[in-house]
Amino acid sequence: MNSTEILKELQFKALRSSGAGGQHVNKVSSKIELTFDLQNSLALSEKEKDLLKIKLQSKLTKEHHLILFCEETRSQHRNKELAIKRFLNLVKVNLIRPKKRKPTKPSKASIKRKAESKQRNSLKKALRKRPKLE
Repeated sequence: MNSTEILKELQFKALRSSGAGGQHVNKVSSKIELTFDLQNSLALSEKEKDLLKIKLQSKLTKEHHLILFCEETRSQHRNKELAIKRFLNLVKVNLIRPKKRKPTKPSKASIKRKAESKQRNSLKKALRKRPKLE
């Protein structure tokens, strides 16, 4: 994954931020909408695209577009930087493949230790009971 090539494929749109504000809020578009077309990306290989489609399934539209919003600050430029950071981190984290688990058997010594421990516990609990009078 080459981040400079991916950044060229991003599309940005400035929107009016929601929430309370003064007179200035109605004139300024500080909210940023970042859109990335995963299906038609040239920066990602087919394997990477397939992996991202699976892992980001809940965040993608039907056309395989990833849309992120950022309206944390009052500065459009800062919101754009935050959106890019968030996007790159999201892609980087989701491209990591988990290691395959190799099933292992317990060792003979651990099986023996477990059996002995169970035996000790059984004896301990048996000694708590009232003795049987015959």
